[in-house]
Amino acid sequence: MTTKDESRPFRVLQLTDPHLMANASGELLGVNTRDSLNAVIEEVLQVHGQPDLILATGDLAQDSSETAYRVFGDSLKAFACGSAWLAGNHDDAGTLREVAADYQADRRHIVQGGWQFILLDSSVAGKVYGELAQSELDFLESTLRENPDIPTLVTLHHHPVDIGSDWMGKIGLRNRDAFWEVVDRFPQVRMVLWGHIHQEHDLERHGVSLLATPSTCIQFTSGSSQFSVEAVPPGYRWFELSAGGNFKTDVHRATNFEFELDQDSTGY
Repeated sequence: MTTKDESRPFRVLQLTDPHLMANASGELLGVNTRDSLNAVIEEVLQVHGQPDLILATGDLAQDSSETAYRVFGDSLKAFACGSAWLAGNHDDAGTLREVAADYQADRRHIVQGGWQFILLDSSVAGKVYGELAQSELDFLESTLRENPDIPTLVTLHHHPVDIGSDWMGKIGLRNRDAFWEVVDRFPQVRMVLWGHIHQEHDLERHGVSLLATPSTCIQFTSGSSQFSVEAVPPGYRWFELSAGGNFKTDVHRATNFEFELDQDSTGY
């Protein structure tokens, strides 16, 4: 684990949607997902150095295999800090949790660096869309109530707002009203963060920053009415958090990663 210098902000790395496979040569629309993840990790280390915490926000595996999750965990050994993993719609949540526990990455509530991080499981077995079970909503509410004075980042896999894409509007968080009914009652929530949409978004709702992040493999075309991908490099999101609740965040991409994307595909 890294030892944080109290004179600097707390550094958080978000990695999302790597879609790893048991087969080392596995590709998603022509992109080797292990190679693209490794390229992103190299970019992080070159541009930012070591984070203090990693949030992995779903679709860690394309094939739901234990091998893929272990490849992901081993890839994170390039970093000296801990991580926390969430399930996405391509994941097997049970297998992910079992492997995550082996890597001490199964934490759902983290208080570190003057912030708290709440991780919600929005995955629904066998479905592409997301939904938060009542137990998840209760967990969110009780955790926020117990820690009223700690600036908070809430993260999940599925997008809880409209992102201006018709085809993705059908596969976001189904019970978003119930989610916001909880969040809106707790002013310590500074950010809501997600993956799933394979593109960057930076929005705001009632003073809360709403953030989405590129995939470490393929990227969906922003604003598209039907499934579409674009030949944009894989990326990640970096945060610098101050204990008082202020923060900076930006997205970076592994621009040196070379790939040939199958842009004629109608799905993945």
